[in-house]
Amino acid sequence: MAAIIEWRRRARMFQRFVFCDRHVFTLARNNASLSSKPPAVHLQNDQEHCLQLVRTRDYEGFLCSLLLPPESRRSSIAVRAFNVELAQIKDLVSQKTMGLVRMQFWKNALEEIFKDDPPHQPVAMELWRAIKKHRLTKGWFSRIINTREEDLNDRAYRNIQELETYADNTQSSLLYLLLETQGVKDIHADHAASHIGKAQGIITCLRAVPYHSSKRNVYLPMDICMLHGISQEDIMRRSQEKPVRDVIYDIACQAHVHLQHARSFSEKIPPAAVPAFLQTVAVEDYLCRIRKADFNVFHPSLQKRNPLLPLHLYISSWRRKY
Repeated sequence: MAAIIEWRRRARMFQRFVFCDRHVFTLARNNASLSSKPPAVHLQNDQEHCLQLVRTRDYEGFLCSLLLPPESRRSSIAVRAFNVELAQIKDLVSQKTMGLVRMQFWKNALEEIFKDDPPHQPVAMELWRAIKKHRLTKGWFSRIINTREEDLNDRAYRNIQELETYADNTQSSLLYLLLETQGVKDIHADHAASHIGKAQGIITCLRAVPYHSSKRNVYLPMDICMLHGISQEDIMRRSQEKPVRDVIYDIACQAHVHLQHARSFSEKIPPAAVPAFLQTVAVEDYLCRIRKADFNVFHPSLQKRNPLLPLHLYISSWRRKY
């Protein structure tokens, strides 16, 4: 009975955070303070900026962060906001040079953050607080920046291995940082994070196909496209023929393989790592929906959010499974 009461209490709290704007920005205000604090108004504004950024640009990551323990929730949002800042550069700039300038800003900001002299930018300030609190590893941040910078070259992946490498350097690095916010240092958790990151990166590539094709860009692995006799023009004209669906099927299968590998470590990882891996729920959700759409990546149902995803995430969190 006590477990049921606690389940209902946490469910009501999660519902408030997801659906009520006035509650969203109350997250983590009572987190442990750091030794040197800027004025309270700046603390609040920086936090709210990161919350809104992640909620708008990484909604699934936002939901996952709400289900983290209170002591690491704010830091998780800061790390995700940093990732969003870098991920959106490619779409926001019209010239590679401007993208490189923005990437250099974050390289410089990272150096300053680790010298305890962060620039007065909301995400940088929140990231500094997270790094101070959890002693996050600088190398994972640098890895994300450098990989995103290389991606400004704007070309398709030559093969599925290139896509997996990109996903590992970005999404997996993000997961390693989230594990650190949970205080987890475990080799099995790291292996699971690597596979989850690759699955997440592959799914992100698939989900972006309609958007990229509208901009006359194609980033699907060329080796799989060539195997099925598909050209970039077929993708840009949003073909729904079987060869195109076969390409999507092959790529989605690779994401599924990584998801299964990640779950094979579920009995070996420490319980504290599970909240950092809730993103698997969103990955599996997309795989199920694209399978129902017969691997038509342009199907209208795939362009909408699943209204049941918050519930599925909460149930997985309550069951402590990923």
